[in-house]
Amino acid sequence: MNKGRPLRKTSGNRLTAMMQVRNENGRYLEQVLEELSGFVDDIVIVDDASTDGTARLCESFAKVTKLVTLGESRFNREWELRRTLWELAVSTEPDWLLSVDADEFYEEEAKQEMRRLIDQDVYDWVAFRLYDFWGGTTHYREDEHWNIHTKHTRTLVRYLPQYYYFTPQMDHHVPRLPLSYAVLPGFLTELRVKHYGWALPPEALREKYDRYMELDPEGKWGSLEQYASILDENPRLVEWQERRGLGRPE
Repeated sequence: MNKGRPLRKTSGNRLTAMMQVRNENGRYLEQVLEELSGFVDDIVIVDDASTDGTARLCESFAKVTKLVTLGESRFNREWELRRTLWELAVSTEPDWLLSVDADEFYEEEAKQEMRRLIDQDVYDWVAFRLYDFWGGTTHYREDEHWNIHTKHTRTLVRYLPQYYYFTPQMDHHVPRLPLSYAVLPGFLTELRVKHYGWALPPEALREKYDRYMELDPEGKWGSLEQYASILDENPRLVEWQERRGLGRPE
């Protein structure tokens, strides 16, 4: 740790992207890493015991400066994955951390605004609007079960070396960033993130439904109604439109 560095900087901030992956080869991971390489300084990855070429793909990107491949999956101990990833990411001594999934893409304006978002000393985290794309990469889903974009999701946080961080010990729905940051001042931006995890053909959606029902048949960790909605034949879809001039802090 550099004891002489200021707690909050208004310029020259280093941004580290952090990601946990498992068997993402042949999906969106390569595109995500290409885009991240264009606007972050480092990428840190924990590979949850992939059995395909995920680790080799990650190693092919120069911005991936730290990669840990686990010997066995911790899928059922997600809080351990989150803590492992956090500790690996902060070892790069970043100024800011961006939590990204292997199927998430920041819209063009968000990438352009990223430096403005971090080169300031007013707030310590930023929350974006995440959109669940459905059946392809042109439309997102919007109904009573799929509306995460109506809220904000905290994915960008300033690293404060002396600040206490806390990740709850729970197996499912573990927050991607430490909960203790929530009490610090933050900024809710209208900049958007495209989530392609559901941008799948019907047969792949059926496979995901079957997987959820196998893991959580009684709906202890999620809503059985939402699980069932995965199979909706005519979900309400909204066409994605690029926008300009939004998301800048006052």
